[in-house]
Amino acid sequence: MELQQLRYVLAVAETGSFTRAAERCLVVQSALSHQIARLERELGARLFDRTSRRVALTPAGAAFLPAARQCLDAAERAAAEVAAAVGEVRGRLAVGLIPTVTAVDIPAALRAFRERYPRVRIGLRVGASDDLTESVRDGALDMAFLGLPVGARPHGVAVHELGRDRLVAVVAPDHPLAAESAVDLRRLSTEPFADLPAGTAGRRQSDEAFAAAGLSRDVPFEVTTADYIDELVAPGLAVALVPAAWAPRLSGVTVVEVTDGPQRVECVAWRRETKTPAAAAFLEILGICVLETGTA
Repeated sequence: MELQQLRYVLAVAETGSFTRAAERCLVVQSALSHQIARLERELGARLFDRTSRRVALTPAGAAFLPAARQCLDAAERAAAEVAAAVGEVRGRLAVGLIPTVTAVDIPAALRAFRERYPRVRIGLRVGASDDLTESVRDGALDMAFLGLPVGARPHGVAVHELGRDRLVAVVAPDHPLAAESAVDLRRLSTEPFADLPAGTAGRRQSDEAFAAAGLSRDVPFEVTTADYIDELVAPGLAVALVPAAWAPRLSGVTVVEVTDGPQRVECVAWRRETKTPAAAAFLEILGICVLETGTA
């Protein structure tokens, strides 16, 4: 079993296509298919079901994939550790973040990191806090920038708090509330809301605040990314609660203070036990001192 074969399997699984996997791996498709077939013979099981329309993992392939990813990650970490031992940081830096991060200028930090460590391959994923935390735990991401309810602490990762922010209401410019300097949760509870999906960390901040006040609300509009909220609020379809520092980035809406609104915590999370040299270097650029125990 060779590392290159594992890379080919991961590429096919992630792209769902032998053709696209070969393009990603910069090899001809016949060579990639041949190596995967060799690996399947060695394992005694087919890893993929192939049809003219799609490629899907078999049960054996689904079982093989996590271990294959761990092997490749371990090999990459080993090379990075050797380089770090002789004073060079290289390898990969995979960063996740929610769209509403404001406590850190991520693009500026990544630019400074790339200038200082040009041999590190940088990757970025935007998503929800819960999904990003899981990706940090399973090693798909080196670190993630999250937004969480006050008091929440993700399990299985080291966490450093970056800052706190209050939530404000955003409404359409011609909404009756647009003329108010402030509003409370009771008044907002009578309005239809746009919010993140139920159960997500971003949604819990608001749900817990309304529940604590003994209120319920209607959320007919669920979005998977906060970037779409202004598209629903601006025409008057809904109101929303968003972080105050991020609210100015929305267009066509009016911001209203919420007298009893919730707060949220922005933090960065990383793998407690297997922090890579690149991850440690990026945390250093952010000014975060990491102790040997993996906490800050």
